[in-house]
Amino acid sequence: MSTCIRAGIVGAGSIGRNHARIYSELAGVDFTAVLDTNPEAARAISEQYGVKVTATLEEFIDLVDVATVATPTPGHYEVGKFLLTRGKHLLIEKPITETPEQAQELVKLAQKSSLVLQVGHIERFNPVLGALEKRLTRPRFIEAHRLSPYPFRNVEIGVILDLMIHDLEIILHLVRSPVKSIDAVGVPVLSKGEDIANARIRFENGCVANITASRISPEKTRKIRVFQKDAYLSLDYQNQTGEMDQLINGKIIRKAVEINKDEPLKSELQSFVECSRTGIQPVVSGSEAAAALALAIEITELAKSATGESVQGILAG
Repeated sequence: MSTCIRAGIVGAGSIGRNHARIYSELAGVDFTAVLDTNPEAARAISEQYGVKVTATLEEFIDLVDVATVATPTPGHYEVGKFLLTRGKHLLIEKPITETPEQAQELVKLAQKSSLVLQVGHIERFNPVLGALEKRLTRPRFIEAHRLSPYPFRNVEIGVILDLMIHDLEIILHLVRSPVKSIDAVGVPVLSKGEDIANARIRFENGCVANITASRISPEKTRKIRVFQKDAYLSLDYQNQTGEMDQLINGKIIRKAVEINKDEPLKSELQSFVECSRTGIQPVVSGSEAAAALALAIEITELAKSATGESVQGILAG
C-alpha cells in the first residue's frame, strides 16, 4: 500500500456524506471515489470533494485501498464480501450485516487475507467512553438510555438494531462476561419494527444492565450510568460531559469527570486508516460487532414475543 491511502465510500447517504467530509480532511488520505445507486447523491459528493463517481464496484475497487460501506443494512454483506475478496480494508457501518452468520463469513474473509474489518460502533471512539474506562473497576449495574426523534430513515430495522446495538456493544466490552439471561419488551409505533424497547441483561459475573432505546422521543439523549463498589459514574455521550460520585471517608463526594472533547467520527476514521496502514487490530473488530449483532437479534426476538406483536421482516424491511 502506498504511503497515501486511497479511500472511497459506498453509500452516499447522510452517514456516507460525513465519512466523505472526514476522509477529505485526514492527513495521509486521498479521498478518491464514491459509489451510490442514487446518481445525484454520488454526484453531490463528487462535486464537493473532487472525487470520481463510479458506476460499479468493479470500477470502484481500482481506485481505493480502503472503503467505508454505508449502504442500508441489507447491502452490507454482499458489498462487504465483494470488497474483501478484492483485497480492500473495510469499515462497515453498524449493524455489520443482517445475520450473525453473514458477519462471521466476512470476519473469516478478512482474516484469511489479513485485511482490516472494522465496524462503525462510533461510541467506542467517544472520549466519554475513554474517561469511563479509566475509572472502571468492576461494574455491578449499568443503565443506558439512547433516545431520539423519529428519523424517517433506516427504519427498515427496529430500534434495537438501529440504536440499542450501540449500547449493547459497549456493555459487552465493559462487562466482559457471558450473558446469563435477558428480559426484553419492544413496541412498534410508527414502523414495522419496534420503535421503543427495553432490555434487562444479567451476566454470569453478576452484573446487570438495563437498556432503553427509543426513536419516538421528543429530544435526543445518549447517556450511560455505571455503578460499581463505592462509586457510580454518570456520563453523557452527546454533550461529552460526566460526573462521578464516590464514597470517601464516609461521605459521598461528587466530581466532574474531565473529558477531552473531540469528534468521534474523526477519531474512528483516523484509527481505521492507521489500522489499515499498519495491520493492527481495530478497536471494534468484525467479531465484536458480530457478537453485538447476535445479542441485538436475540433481544429483538424476545421483545416480539413479550409484546405479542408479529413484526415480520424486521431485518429485511
